[in-house]
Amino acid sequence: MRAEVDGELRVDVLVAGGVERAGPLDHRAVRREEVAVLAHISTEYYVRLEQGRAPRPSGDVLAAVAGALRLTGAESDHLHVLAGTAPNRTGLHRRDVRPSVLALLERLPQTAGFVLSAACEVLAWNDLAAALMEDFGPLAPEERNLARRAFLRPQGTDTALYGVSDAPEFRLNVVMQLHATAARYPADPVVTGLVGELRDGSPDFARLWERHDVHAAPTLTKTFRHPTAGDVPVDCDTLALTDRDQHLVLFTAPPGSPGAEALALLGVLGAEAGRYPRRAPADNAHPRVSRLE
Repeated sequence: MRAEVDGELRVDVLVAGGVERAGPLDHRAVRREEVAVLAHISTEYYVRLEQGRAPRPSGDVLAAVAGALRLTGAESDHLHVLAGTAPNRTGLHRRDVRPSVLALLERLPQTAGFVLSAACEVLAWNDLAAALMEDFGPLAPEERNLARRAFLRPQGTDTALYGVSDAPEFRLNVVMQLHATAARYPADPVVTGLVGELRDGSPDFARLWERHDVHAAPTLTKTFRHPTAGDVPVDCDTLALTDRDQHLVLFTAPPGSPGAEALALLGVLGAEAGRYPRRAPADNAHPRVSRLE
């Protein structure tokens, strides 16, 4: 909230409040006063909220402030989570995948798919995802974590992120996701340990972490650079599995496109190499579950 107020308030916010400005305001005190007017609260109370000196605000007050600042849905949700007014989840993030999702992964034609935990760990995958990216089966949980791969491996090599064309955007999205995850699971040692490791081990992660970006990531089109199939352009869609706070990531390509031809080749190569395991081994399970389902 402070970052938004100290930055440039959008012109439409000022006009909505009856104060027309051609650009950003010059004084933070004036900006705070106008936000308070738009949110129908006193300036003194708003300042106390910003400084952390007021009692915990209600959800209605936070919604009014979010509306005054014209926050996006993701930004508004983040504000509620930080203030403790959003529904909080259990102490540990879940790593067990719903059986129906595992079955769906197996049935998807010409689609590379995998399930990602709230802590950016690959939990389940299909054969085509293994052929496109790598065989996750033999890897320990920390090696299947895409945040570690993005920030703690040498970033000048194609193998760091499978040669994807949108590596900088992917790293930013990882930081935004982990910010939200850390707010939802403040007592989860896996989450807190991962964030601490990344902040200590990667100056880039530490810099992005301090920016507190929370904008939702758009649907992406990206290109993988595969050692055998060459460039593989794909559409990337991410579906939220809200019951377990996980995401299903799908890579597809339009029929007849170069990407579709490359995926078909990878499907043949994967079949020749033998069927990949589709989920993490039981001995790599989260401390609170006996196996990944």
